[in-house]
Amino acid sequence: MDNLSDTLKKLKITAVDRTDDSLEGCLDCLLQALTQNNMATSEKIQGSGILQVFASLLLPQSSCTAKVANVIAEIAKNEFMRIPCVDAGLISPLVQLLNSKDQEVLLQTGRALGNICYDSHSLQAQLINMGVIPTLVKLLGIHCQNAALTEMCLVAFGNLAELESSKEQFASTNIAEELVKLFKKQIEHDKREMVFEVLAPLAENDAIKLQLVESGLVECLLEIVQQKVDSDKEEDIAELKTASDLMVLLLLGDESMQKLFEGGKGNVFQRVLSWIPSNNHQLQLAGALAIANFARNDGNCIHMVDNGIVEKLMDLLDRHVEDGNVTVQHAALSALRNLAIPVVNKAKMLSAGVTEAVLKFLKSEMPPVQFKLLGTLRMLIDAQAEAAEQLGKNVKLVERLVEWCEAKDHAGVMGESNRLLSALIRHSKSKDVIKTIVQSGGIKHLVTMATSEHVIMQNEALVALALIAALELGTAEKDLESAQLVQILHRLLADERSAPEIKYNSMVLICALMGSESLHKEVQDLAFLDVVSKLRSHENKSVAQQASLTEQRLAVES
Repeated sequence: MDNLSDTLKKLKITAVDRTDDSLEGCLDCLLQALTQNNMATSEKIQGSGILQVFASLLLPQSSCTAKVANVIAEIAKNEFMRIPCVDAGLISPLVQLLNSKDQEVLLQTGRALGNICYDSHSLQAQLINMGVIPTLVKLLGIHCQNAALTEMCLVAFGNLAELESSKEQFASTNIAEELVKLFKKQIEHDKREMVFEVLAPLAENDAIKLQLVESGLVECLLEIVQQKVDSDKEEDIAELKTASDLMVLLLLGDESMQKLFEGGKGNVFQRVLSWIPSNNHQLQLAGALAIANFARNDGNCIHMVDNGIVEKLMDLLDRHVEDGNVTVQHAALSALRNLAIPVVNKAKMLSAGVTEAVLKFLKSEMPPVQFKLLGTLRMLIDAQAEAAEQLGKNVKLVERLVEWCEAKDHAGVMGESNRLLSALIRHSKSKDVIKTIVQSGGIKHLVTMATSEHVIMQNEALVALALIAALELGTAEKDLESAQLVQILHRLLADERSAPEIKYNSMVLICALMGSESLHKEVQDLAFLDVVSKLRSHENKSVAQQASLTEQRLAVES
């Protein structure tokens, strides 16, 4: 270690004299010491005050620059050395060196910057602001034959791409083109894996998704899938998953998705369709997720339903009923839910037997599957009276819905169950459906739903309750009373924050409840007249009008 002290003293002197030969000798000694005991040597370097000298040695024209950068890269492997390197002002000269033509200088500079900024989002953001992204992308294009430099660029991209602020800068370069070009050349699994690790975070940005699609990435991914689909080697299975997951990610962008759909005639869309009947779970999953992503606008949904996609998805679900793969179930149900959104598709999907296929999963204990099952049924019965009545009289379904309305741990399942209960009444307007829901104990949940924080859910509940009061008040009377509906309506009307449609529907419901002696008495006891008469001057015309009608009704009935 005494030799090291001498070397550091000598380095300070030669740094001032700028005699490259002596400097090179000192740097070689330092690198050797770092190889033998990195931490102890780094501590010694920190104590010597030599770091400040390094900043002045990082010169583009010096023959020692690569070695200086190498020393910095080595010491910055230690976490305790990173802040001292920043304080010594090393970042700026290192960033300047990224414009060098010398490949060894570039490699060591990249390593030094990577190690100094490792795991520090603030330092990485500083590099992004200093414009390193366009510089590194250019380097990747120029030096793509140099494996070490290529790897350095990929590691840097992988770290920087995690920062949201980097995406815009990446999108303004030709990174997509360069990465796809590089990807096509890679034969080894590990090298492709490195490119994948950069592609995945970048592909979260919609502009880059489109650039990747235009650069031909999808064709590469489809080729990998084809090559690996029958392999049982672990690394091939992993690569198949990565490629198909990335494919699905690219379809999350509206423009990239539409470009690949090509009116349903595109090669990519056809290939993805062929994944659904495959025997490979990963491909079934990716295929169903891809269809769910293609089904994000009415035109695509209508085209796909007319061309038999529903039957393919139902066959897939059928294969996963008993001890099925939960992720595949979830994905196939997501696709069916999206396909059921356009009005013209609902009747076609109902007659194809989608409700029966979906109801097979009623016994599922997996919340993600329950959530999608509920959403699919709700979409299917929208404005479909016959289907709503049929489902609403299905005691098993209604009992399960009432059970899920209490799934406090799963807000999504709870919300969807309530919405489906309400939808069954609203779309069927059927006395039998209301009786089934009353008998299964569903009324209290609809009353609770009227207090939801979401206006749309409050409204759906109030409309369903008004239909119950109009069609089957006698049957539901006791349940409405014990759920304290009248008190809740009083609160909703008195609350200034209630939306106009909530006030309107609450008053419609109050009038409907007057047919019940016990509920009528509750209305009288709560002095509704005061609250309602204030609403006659409400800025919303419909609310003001309904307030006048309700006031008259209350006055007459009192």
